[in-house]
Amino acid sequence: MTEKVLMKGNEAIAEAAIRAGCRHYFGYPITPQTELAAYMAKRMPKIGGTFLQAESEIAAINMVYGVSSTGKRVMTSSSSPGVSLKQEGISYIAGADLPALIVNVQRGGPGLGGIQPSQSDYFQATKGGGHGDYHLIVLAPASVQEMADLTAKCFELADKYRMPSMLLADGTMGQMMEPVLLPEESDVTVEKPWALTGTKMEREHNIVNSLYLKPEELEQKNFERYERYKLVEENEVMFEEYMMDDAEVCVMAFGIAARVSKNAVVEARKQGIKAGLLRPITLWPFPKAAVAAAAEHCKAFVSVELSMGQMIEDIKLASECKRPVLLCNRAGGMIPSPEQVLDSIKKAAGGNE
Repeated sequence: MTEKVLMKGNEAIAEAAIRAGCRHYFGYPITPQTELAAYMAKRMPKIGGTFLQAESEIAAINMVYGVSSTGKRVMTSSSSPGVSLKQEGISYIAGADLPALIVNVQRGGPGLGGIQPSQSDYFQATKGGGHGDYHLIVLAPASVQEMADLTAKCFELADKYRMPSMLLADGTMGQMMEPVLLPEESDVTVEKPWALTGTKMEREHNIVNSLYLKPEELEQKNFERYERYKLVEENEVMFEEYMMDDAEVCVMAFGIAARVSKNAVVEARKQGIKAGLLRPITLWPFPKAAVAAAAEHCKAFVSVELSMGQMIEDIKLASECKRPVLLCNRAGGMIPSPEQVLDSIKKAAGGNE
């Protein structure tokens, strides 16, 4: 049986994680995601789980590393500067081929910036963030319902491919309240023969490690890991298309920017402009094939971002620069208005006739 409740985005993530079988949370408070940690602090002790406010973000991510190595579902959450501090630990988790969930409810930057919503951690999330060759699976929700649904999906994909996943939300998504349909709690059992569970003298010792002193061995590990990443790119791309069948202008946006953009697309259609929306749900893997297909019939793209323009680079790469890509953006915690997006759609439509 399911129930529909009014929840903040941050709270929806926390409850969805619990229902997905997460019983271990380690974090450190920072706005605008503090409600997530507060929710976990309240709920985890009641269900036999572990909530621990670590002494720092660095400590929190290394606690995630430890619990993940035992095969348990585990997560941490933070906001932009806090996630920066976690990057070394995230790289270690990726290097040890461990599944874990990192939630980033973004705020403005760089530096301490401000506590208003942003999408300026796109590069950090999709291009690695920490040192070495690795990827995270990165999912970007555009509603409170998706905050819950994609949290469960992050755990599923992390376990499936033995790699860390990230839920990349903006501060608006974290603070917004909407009705959410929550799933029944599931008893998740995933076979993890690699986990450190104690041998009971019945198997060989498992070793979880990211240190390889022989360069040939480290090279081979990287090659093997990227074969897995290739499977993720082939099988796990998620996106939404809206009015794209006959679109001549393709608007691309994620998170709160996508919701604003959808309104602008509707208004553009009313004014006789054939606009459509392509919303990436997986930021990595990026929906390259969908962008390439759009480039065949659209005459221009508009990238709507709460940043100085980061996703725009992936749009240009995926479209092989066949069409112009305009940037419609606000930064520092500001959100583009539907009117601003509409104006960019008009420029894209008129500039290429």
